Amino acid sequence: MILSQALLVAAGAVPGAWLRFLLVNHLADRLPSRASGTLIVNLLACFALGCILPGLQRPGVPPGASLLLVTGFLGSLSTFSTLMVELLTVRALGPLVRLVLGSLVGGFLALMAGLALGR
Repeated sequence: MILSQALLVAAGAVPGAWLRFLLVNHLADRLPSRASGTLIVNLLACFALGCILPGLQRPGVPPGASLLLVTGFLGSLSTFSTLMVELLTVRALGPLVRLVLGSLVGGFLALMAGLALGR
């Protein structure tokens, strides 16, 4: 990997991870579980991805924009691994199913809504 590409990913990842940390901690006292905060942040990242993808495909967009915004920022804002750990903490079947469906179906719907808005 070229150093400049790695730096673009890192430049996007730091604010994305910072924002996820702030949002999940800010929401922690307002939601029934920490997993709910992670779900909201992941849905937000899916929506944002849908909004920016059409713009990244336009002519003249710098090639590193996707590395910075998608791989770096949105990749660290959303967190599949944290979701998996939080699935381990959910003990009842109902909340587990809601979290899985909310993440997968909700994430896809948020992506599609973002795409509709981004076009």
